[in-house]
Amino acid sequence: MNILIDAFGGDNAPLEVIQGAVRAVQELGVTVTLVGAENQIRQCAEEHHLSLDGLQILHAPAVFDIHEEPSTLLKQHADSSMAVGMQALHDGNGDAFVSAGSTGALLMGATFLVKRIRGVKRAALAPILPTATTPFMLLDAGANNDCRPEMLVQFAVMGSAYMERVMGIPQPKVKLLNVGAEETKGRELDLEAYRLLEQAPVHFCGNVEARELPFGVADVVVADGFTGNIALKLYEGMGKFMGSQLKENIFAGANGKLSALLVLPKIKALTKKMDYKAVGGAMMLGVQKPVVKAHGSSDATAFFNAIRQARDCVAGDMIAAMTKFMQQEQVKKA
Repeated sequence: MNILIDAFGGDNAPLEVIQGAVRAVQELGVTVTLVGAENQIRQCAEEHHLSLDGLQILHAPAVFDIHEEPSTLLKQHADSSMAVGMQALHDGNGDAFVSAGSTGALLMGATFLVKRIRGVKRAALAPILPTATTPFMLLDAGANNDCRPEMLVQFAVMGSAYMERVMGIPQPKVKLLNVGAEETKGRELDLEAYRLLEQAPVHFCGNVEARELPFGVADVVVADGFTGNIALKLYEGMGKFMGSQLKENIFAGANGKLSALLVLPKIKALTKKMDYKAVGGAMMLGVQKPVVKAHGSSDATAFFNAIRQARDCVAGDMIAAMTKFMQQEQVKKA
């Protein structure tokens, strides 16, 4: 298995990317191809005494700047590490692609270079989020602000395939993010999506309100990209808020520090559960090969886990499950 990784995507590239890739080769039994300027990759590895044994390098002279317009990836920045990597993925020179670069550009490349699975209306951004029990997948989390009901059904199918094939959850519980639990709640989009989801080949369990998300009530939560992105940002913001409040109000001062020592194991367990680095990244679901969007501030551990996530997608044959569903739907319509 060969995992392609954008060596110059993210705030900490290329050093943290290389370190994560080196660890992945050693521990995961995969081949990793670093995509980017070869001389800079070798120079960075030499300066930090990192062995590139077992790693491949695919030369790409340019870097796609996060401030660039995403659509320019395809022509003006076709020689960037992101574009070259996804073109190589499409051409069969790799099994999955990982990047911590621009989300918009990655979506553009996934759609037009890697290309969508036949029948999929839109690719979706699908992060894994922690809860009090087991994590859930939220999709779409921002790739498609305007959606049609049938697109939400496809999101549900793709999310279910991922949670079953990669996360090992049999019959993942699917819920529709809405303003109320009743099936009569929501906009026209939500009402029609609810009706279609009841008939879809997924384990649909009705609506879910945003306040219920942290309690593990669903394995897959579907929404249009506008709603999903607001939910994602609020989820992330509240996590940071609660963390800062613990430090400032509960653990401040001598007594607070003493209390912190007494509950340190529980604090560490909570921190680990909330740590995005343990997940890897958000999936770009709906395209013909696995594409993983790592967090922009990813360190070596996060890149290692993003590579592991990509490996698990390939090993779990997730794309085949999605493709099979789409083929069956096309036969029904014929």
